[in-house]
Amino acid sequence: MSDLNKASQDAVDAAANSEQVALILAVLQAQQLAQQQAPGCQHPPAGRDAGGVAKWLAIGVGGSVLLLAVAVSAVAVAISAVALTVCVLVLRSVWQDVRRKD
Repeated sequence: MSDLNKASQDAVDAAANSEQVALILAVLQAQQLAQQQAPGCQHPPAGRDAGGVAKWLAIGVGGSVLLLAVAVSAVAVAISAVALTVCVLVLRSVWQDVRRKD
């Protein structure tokens, strides 16, 4: 009978062990789910950020376009100044001719 008692005690212990193993597996799965649902806890990869490169490329292109627009505006102002000067000189010459004929 002692073998029968020992076997039944081993069966009870095995059932308790399998319950503990199932509980440990449930805790591990819950931790994995919690880590997947909390993106704030995860650290970004240490590699280069492609968004940073795109940002600086866009800034460079935008700055170049802006400087080109300023340069074209400066040329337009210079041409306008020359045209106005020529117009004023021609009108002055015409005015002097009109005053001499009087």
